[in-house]
Amino acid sequence: MIKITNLHKQYGELEVLKGIDLDVPKGEVLSVIGSSGSGKSTLLYCINGLEPIQKGQIIVDDIDVHASDTNLNSVRQNMGMVFQQWNSFPHLTVLENVALAPKIVSKLSKKEALEVAEKQLLHVGLGDKLTQYPSALSGGQQQRLAIARALAMEPKCMLFDEATSALDPELVGEVLDTIRLLADEGMTMICVTHEMGFAREVSDRVAFFMKVKLKKLINQKNYLALLSLSTYKNFYQKLKHRTFNYLPEFNYGKTFQ
Repeated sequence: MIKITNLHKQYGELEVLKGIDLDVPKGEVLSVIGSSGSGKSTLLYCINGLEPIQKGQIIVDDIDVHASDTNLNSVRQNMGMVFQQWNSFPHLTVLENVALAPKIVSKLSKKEALEVAEKQLLHVGLGDKLTQYPSALSGGQQQRLAIARALAMEPKCMLFDEATSALDPELVGEVLDTIRLLADEGMTMICVTHEMGFAREVSDRVAFFMKVKLKKLINQKNYLALLSLSTYKNFYQKLKHRTFNYLPEFNYGKTFQ
């Protein structure tokens, strides 16, 4: 579904992605991990066409995203993206926020758009918040609102850019549970994350980025293969303060040492 070949991305003289080759088939959940500045978020922006590339090719559903004749608006309608910040419209209710894109972009009637919005808000557990404004929601609820907004366009795949990074620790679980629900339903997803336990539980594969390169791509069953990389060990040491008990029955703290 997503095929990336020899991807290079630069900001002036600064190289942020170097020779990335990656395939993500339909229905797969790929988690992208790595230290800050390794190019993880930039990869998502390039896939979505938000950032131009200097070399290589990104194919999404047989469409070359960066070809000069590609309609990026059309591509993005089939590709939901959830950012670190939820960026909802403060003057619109929760229901109106989610209904906006289906009405304007998909040209649905107001009634149809509101029905789609309500369905997706129920889907992410916000059915009791339809008439409230974003300011009345917790951070976790606002991020679930952002997920519902993306789902309202009925995308074929979802891109998550550290969707829990701006949340207090006690709110992280509710967002991760929503993403896990989508994974169980077969949604194709690329998740940039620092939530290592979540990455191990939900992902089919894990891509480890280091110094603008794809350092290691492993199957979920071989997750501990990352331990063979000294760069990963250094990365893990920096993440020790993160919550690793998303799966309480698995002792991550001991396993990754």
